[in-house]
Amino acid sequence: MRAARGITSRAHPLWVAYVLHRLSGLALALFLPVHFYILSLALTDPARLDGFLSLSLGGAVKAAEVGLVFLLAVHMFGGLRLMALEWLPWQPAQKTVAAAATAVSFAIAVLFLLRAV
Repeated sequence: MRAARGITSRAHPLWVAYVLHRLSGLALALFLPVHFYILSLALTDPARLDGFLSLSLGGAVKAAEVGLVFLLAVHMFGGLRLMALEWLPWQPAQKTVAAAATAVSFAIAVLFLLRAV
């Protein structure tokens, strides 16, 4: 009985929102040290920073930037969803709000992509 309940809870859209929030947080936590290292090159080794910035003009980096914006948006909306769960009364339409937050996150990433190209 417990295994069956676990399967159905994992199929729930809010479980997917939970996983997206955790994975986006993990990915951002892995990205930040690299980002800070790159920023430190501006102070310690400007020539290496210029070399890195020339690499950042490639298509793969542009795609990674879109992914980063998507992760930031997903994580932000996931955090807002968690605050709503904790502070507001439970509503049946919350899975719709979670799906809408994911859609808005995707739209923000696409808008960033269109501007970056």
